Amino acid sequence: MSESPVQLGVQSFAGVSMEPDGSRPSDSEVLRRVVEHGALAEQLEIDAYGLGEHHRDDFVSSSPEVALAAIAGRTERITLSSAVTVLTTDGPLRAYQRWATLDGISSGRAEPILGRGSFTESFPLFGFDVADYETLFEARLNLWAQLREEGPIHWQGSTRPALEGQAVYPRSETTDGIRT
Repeated sequence: MSESPVQLGVQSFAGVSMEPDGSRPSDSEVLRRVVEHGALAEQLEIDAYGLGEHHRDDFVSSSPEVALAAIAGRTERITLSSAVTVLTTDGPLRAYQRWATLDGISSGRAEPILGRGSFTESFPLFGFDVADYETLFEARLNLWAQLREEGPIHWQGSTRPALEGQAVYPRSETTDGIRT
């Protein structure tokens, strides 16, 4: 059977919405529903499930890779994606390691989408100045590109200490790094 040239994906930000009785579900309940929705997406033959990253009270997906790993354990085929990984305020080394871990757990189905984020709540939360928005993203994206090569890293920038020949583990499932 040939692969369809058109793929369909769905995404969630794990938004907190009120129950029919007006109560607010717990963050834990919303996260469990996200995992159920990801498993259901595969049953419905959807090609990809994306989960966005937010750090606010109306969205509970501050660590999409963890929820996607739970979905990976319940699925076999669906691509697992971020509906953005906020690279501007995340350490690219740790983010890459989390995505490489998810890639291994899911047999190569991890596909992060890297971005700056449309909300800026993560800047004060993680101690960054929103005035550095562009500089942070550009430097971290450049480092991510080197990390995809999965060899010793030689990198120097203004947003973190230099790297001189360090290797980053785990490695991704594929031979050409995590798809981004």
